[in-house]
Amino acid sequence: MRAVLFSSTLVTNIPNLITDHFLHPRNVGDLGVAADASGEACSINCGAVVRLSLQIDAASQKITRANFKAAGCRYLIAAASATTELITDMPLNEATAFSAQNINTYFVGLPEEKMRCAALCCEALAASLAGYYHAAREEWSGEEAIICVCFGVAEKRIEAVIRAQSLHTIEAVTNACNAGAGCRSCHPLIEDILEDYWRTRNAQEQFFAAETTDHAATSDS
Repeated sequence: MRAVLFSSTLVTNIPNLITDHFLHPRNVGDLGVAADASGEACSINCGAVVRLSLQIDAASQKITRANFKAAGCRYLIAAASATTELITDMPLNEATAFSAQNINTYFVGLPEEKMRCAALCCEALAASLAGYYHAAREEWSGEEAIICVCFGVAEKRIEAVIRAQSLHTIEAVTNACNAGAGCRSCHPLIEDILEDYWRTRNAQEQFFAAETTDHAATSDS
């Protein structure tokens, strides 16, 4: 499966940026064993197929490289090429929300009937990330409770970033450790952890404040 290039005489009515990505596609090929995640999507209507392969930095949870292979029309090739550029260096929590509209905006408008090409690229990306999340969960072992199954983030990890960075919101927790960035079904659990932490923290501070006051009163007497 590969991107096939056609004569420029066939694309004279296509906007320049789309033509450029079609005639000179970026990041073509499969990363093979170097990939941390890969996924594909296809259309039963036209037979188009697109496959994405990604390299992901586990520490920063960012996509560091993205490649594609595709068989389909010029718009699919252009959309897949653009997708690899747009998602490179993108945090995974942003990549999970990547949509056909991002590609449409990048090209300053795709024909309505070609939005499906952009959607196929997003489906391939979603499949890649789903595989990555699944592999991360499979590698996890131990007795810690996993709160965010999408990113394999344990309760202790969430508590640690809340404590270290004095976090108060789900959004802040997500930015710190990616918990809650996927399907969001863990948001109520993260909210409970936040409330428990700050309830305990405030109670401790009140206790120590009272102890300090009592000690000062005893010293004065």
